[in-house]
Amino acid sequence: MKNFADLTEREVLAVAISSEEEDSRIYMSFAEDLKERYPDSARIFEEMAEEERGHRHRLLEMYEQRFGPHLPPIRREDVKGFLRRRPIWLTKNLPLDTIRKEVETMEQQAERFYAKASERAEDVGVRRLLGDLAEEERGHENLATRLTGEILKPDVREAEDKTRRRMFVLQYVQPGLAGLMDGSVSTLAPLFAAAFATHHNWQTFVVGLAASIGAGISMAFAEALSDDGSLTGRGSPWIRGTMTGIMTALGGLGHTLPYLVPDAWPNAFWIATGIAGVVVFFELWAIAFIRAHYMDTPFLQAVFQVVLGGVIVLGVGILIGAS
Repeated sequence: MKNFADLTEREVLAVAISSEEEDSRIYMSFAEDLKERYPDSARIFEEMAEEERGHRHRLLEMYEQRFGPHLPPIRREDVKGFLRRRPIWLTKNLPLDTIRKEVETMEQQAERFYAKASERAEDVGVRRLLGDLAEEERGHENLATRLTGEILKPDVREAEDKTRRRMFVLQYVQPGLAGLMDGSVSTLAPLFAAAFATHHNWQTFVVGLAASIGAGISMAFAEALSDDGSLTGRGSPWIRGTMTGIMTALGGLGHTLPYLVPDAWPNAFWIATGIAGVVVFFELWAIAFIRAHYMDTPFLQAVFQVVLGGVIVLGVGILIGAS
């Protein structure tokens, strides 16, 4: 990789041309990805892509005047100090706010590049063009603000807020809730069966730990492999799988950790079991609350479904362990 200070004027222009072309494609990719979910915001990124194409055209004209039609094969990835752009295939189904932050970073980096490049340019015309582009990149944030004000009217903003909430539920809440429910409920039977079969805290903890981690790994792979998000818009399968796996493990560990109470304590088993029972109670009510708040399930119905199911599984575990 080359240091920025070692670039020739020809290489600076070549890097700028390839960068503007790539940024234009990235903005159009954002626009295409957002078109169905946020059609009005997609128009903003189409406008910004058009701006980048205009910059490339002006840079290419200057380059051809100074150095002819042949561009050297150098890109910003070949220059030290540039932040790498996120690959296009990783920008699918990103939240709108994440895309806007990504764009803000892109514009800030482009502005710094042009500002430094203009300071080093020897040709007056090149220096003027690079300085103008630095100012324009600095003003792109104002362009985005202006376009947002023109395109995103209050009713459009309200519609996009609803869509954003729906996408948040699909991509984060739903996988996390599925994992939490599975971890909290499915591990109850093996944990309490082991507890009442052994009356030994450490052995019970080991069983609960294995059940929680095993369930977390299983649920993570099941969620990640079930849907790539391309049609359903549920986001990256790896993010969903990770979220599901972590919440599954946490759901099981919540009522497993109380069995770390040392067996040497008086009534250690009943102390740990009592604490675990309290944890289970709060876990089930938390699940019912999340279902009611995010999944539009009536609260009493959610309580009945989750708490009743949990109590049944808990009872089965205790009966099997005590038999």
